[in-house]
Amino acid sequence: MGLDDALIFTRVVECHSFTSAAATLGMQKSTVSRRIAQLEDRLGVRLLNRTTRKLRLTEVGQAYYERCRQIMQEFSEAEQAIMQLQREPTGLLRVSSPIEFGQLFLGGVVGEFMRCYPAIQVEVELTTRAVDPVEEGVDVVIHLGRPQDSSLVARLLMTSPRQLYASPDYIQRHGMPKTPEELSSHRCIHALVDGARKWHFEQPAQSVPINPVLVVNNITFAREAALAGVGIINAPAFIAEPCVEAGTLVRVLEQTELPSSELHALYPSRRFQAMKVKAFIDFVVERLELRASSHIEIEG
Repeated sequence: MGLDDALIFTRVVECHSFTSAAATLGMQKSTVSRRIAQLEDRLGVRLLNRTTRKLRLTEVGQAYYERCRQIMQEFSEAEQAIMQLQREPTGLLRVSSPIEFGQLFLGGVVGEFMRCYPAIQVEVELTTRAVDPVEEGVDVVIHLGRPQDSSLVARLLMTSPRQLYASPDYIQRHGMPKTPEELSSHRCIHALVDGARKWHFEQPAQSVPINPVLVVNNITFAREAALAGVGIINAPAFIAEPCVEAGTLVRVLEQTELPSSELHALYPSRRFQAMKVKAFIDFVVERLELRASSHIEIEG
């Protein structure tokens, strides 16, 4: 009874509602309310302050919730351990990805993955926001750049060199810059994902301030603007090189070297990793390696 009540209480807190918790538990709202009241009576404390519109944890309720959540997590890990013994991944896989990577690559990979593992269902969010896999219940977060949260497991998926690009029309109208310093007088397109309004070079080692004529938080949008001749873009090769091959973009300051972009798969650090998560990340890595090797063969 105590464990069941702890589960009911945890679900009420996470759903912020007796009604929603009852629906997810397959119970009547009145039953959920009664069980919470019985739990409070048995513990001799008030766990929740209720109004007609809101639920708020008391100080004691917050402490109890944290312990209950830990217990539920241990049960979840036990279930994941059993999943590892299964021959095939099953269940719902929730994935978050940067918009560009999702549009250009991930959609096809997810489709192939689901054909290989038909017992898997997938939910994908393409977003520019930071996603916390623990708080939001996301199985895999594909993250652009070096991860900051050391509590998460991070697996490197790919490293993509960066380069400056512009359309042939832009170069014809404005000329080709010969040095990084000349960028300050050029029309530049700045993606907010690049950080401060400076472009950093590793070779030669320097940072060059830019005065962008266009600022946007989506690198694909920025690429399309570059294709239209708006200005020079600083972009990962996997975003822009297909356009170079098509002749619609050219490399700018080709002899310089910019910091590479890293793409990681992030997931909660747990003793047991769900088979669906391991299988998916392995699948993505394999497809990226195939993609990279095919480009090498074409260029060779």
